[in-house]
Amino acid sequence: MSTSVKSASPPPGIEEPPGAAARPAPRSGWRRALRRDWQLYSLAVLPLLFFLVFRYLPMIGNVIAFRRFEPGGSMFGEDWVGLRYVRMFLSDPTFWQVFRNTLWLGGLTLVFCFPIPIVLALLLNEVRRRSLKRFVQSVSYLPHFLSIVIVAGLTLQMLATDGPVNHALGRLDHDEIRFIQEPGWFRTIYVGSEIWQTAGWGTILYLAALTTIDEDLYEAARIDGANRWRQIWHVTLPGIRPTMITLLILNVGTFMAVGFEKVLLLYNPLTYPTADVISTYVYRAGVESNSFSYAAAIGLFEAVIGLVLITTANTLSRRTVGTSLW
Repeated sequence: MSTSVKSASPPPGIEEPPGAAARPAPRSGWRRALRRDWQLYSLAVLPLLFFLVFRYLPMIGNVIAFRRFEPGGSMFGEDWVGLRYVRMFLSDPTFWQVFRNTLWLGGLTLVFCFPIPIVLALLLNEVRRRSLKRFVQSVSYLPHFLSIVIVAGLTLQMLATDGPVNHALGRLDHDEIRFIQEPGWFRTIYVGSEIWQTAGWGTILYLAALTTIDEDLYEAARIDGANRWRQIWHVTLPGIRPTMITLLILNVGTFMAVGFEKVLLLYNPLTYPTADVISTYVYRAGVESNSFSYAAAIGLFEAVIGLVLITTANTLSRRTVGTSLW
């Protein structure tokens, strides 16, 4: 018995679209896009090489956290020691001191340096005089373009025993304060310098996000009787919420990576009790003391904590507000 297969024909009165009978198989999407826009994709070659050479390949060196490394010997260590160096820093009281200092400085930086650019952007958005707005923007942006060395030098000179701040305190019949030598002042100095240097630059992203908010939403809020505060709360802040959440997740991810350069330039042995953080401790242990395996184990521990923090923050953000990095 033979069975003939007939092609299904459209019902009467319905015309078959042209070309529907013989449609070619779809080609691979990424190959077609690569062939069409290869000039644009070629621009990504150098950034990819940069991350490959300076970010991913160095990860191979983390193996010395579990091997005994000696300068001049094998690049990947001499002998396998397992978790010896991990147990060493976990039982070291100095490590837990610098760990607490890192949490303090990271937490204070996140609490003060994250919301201030948002507040500054909201205030600048309410300024109607363009000349005043541009002046404030320029003055607040300028510190970002100064190198960390210059910022640290200015801070040390301003707060020195014979610096301008102590001269002003002397005119007010106040005793001079040893800002640089007293451990209790270091966190205030560090966070204050971070706010001064980064607040203006951080407002750029929020000002750009504010321009994407539909003006009709403000008009509808005014019709409903909302004042300026209500408009900010119900229109402006929800409009820039995706940007806020994205930057918050990134800041949480770098929570443990407190600015190494600035801390290294500002601290001294007298302020170690509050100023010494994981990155500076790793620098002294690895570069100055030649304990590279010990320093690699601490650095790997810090990286794992950062990975856990950014993954947790991203998951919580996706489940609570529906915005995440991935």
